[in-house]
Amino acid sequence: MKNVLLKADCLSKSFSSGGRLSHVLKNIDLELYRGDFTVIMGASGAGKSTLLYALSGMDTPSLGTISFGDQVISDLSQDGLAVFRREHCGFVFQQIHLVDGMSVMDNVLAAGLLVSRNKKALAARAEELFSAVGISKETWKKFPAQISGGEAQRVGIVRALINEPEILFADEPTGALNSKTGLDVLDTLTRFNQAGQSIVMVTHDMRSARRGNRILYLKDGVVLGECELGAYVHQDQERHRKLAAFLSEMGW
Repeated sequence: MKNVLLKADCLSKSFSSGGRLSHVLKNIDLELYRGDFTVIMGASGAGKSTLLYALSGMDTPSLGTISFGDQVISDLSQDGLAVFRREHCGFVFQQIHLVDGMSVMDNVLAAGLLVSRNKKALAARAEELFSAVGISKETWKKFPAQISGGEAQRVGIVRALINEPEILFADEPTGALNSKTGLDVLDTLTRFNQAGQSIVMVTHDMRSARRGNRILYLKDGVVLGECELGAYVHQDQERHRKLAAFLSEMGW
């Protein structure tokens, strides 16, 4: 039996614009499991990023609850949510948002120091993670403007993992990258997942989606269906066919 990491019950999210109420998420019941690579797909406007932000505590639901273990995080204050995110979550976005005036290493350490004051231990973990994602020692001292987009996104992954999060949230992490660098980032995420890291990723890209073992398809604010792909295997054509058939059934 899978270990439930995060659970949503009757999750709804609405926004008011111009006097009109827009229901973006509608009574979603969902369990996310420890060790899974869960991918959220759907057409533009389906509510993918809204769901990710709600599940991660970056936004609060209009109705329903989100639980992390025995803790109902949707009941937390904004300060409590900030502590929850720092201690349990890592985030990788399409736009990396590295601090321009800080070196690559200092960008990572700054995130780590929000949780731990042991700078020596943080530096050792950062070096280990940099090695794992293929960022050379010479690059650690560079500033964001001096590195490529692919390198910056891998630095973003290191920053997201520096505090050993129980769950990593990724929102279109390859959306701003070319095909080659995007593939490098996907390989990096896959390796961490295969080592046990729980990942939830929003994507509109089928190549990216194939990395997940569980695909959720969102349409008009509800989970229309899901597909279990099993552990990722490189160049698995049956995996590709199964995902393609599922997405066709969902109307993608």
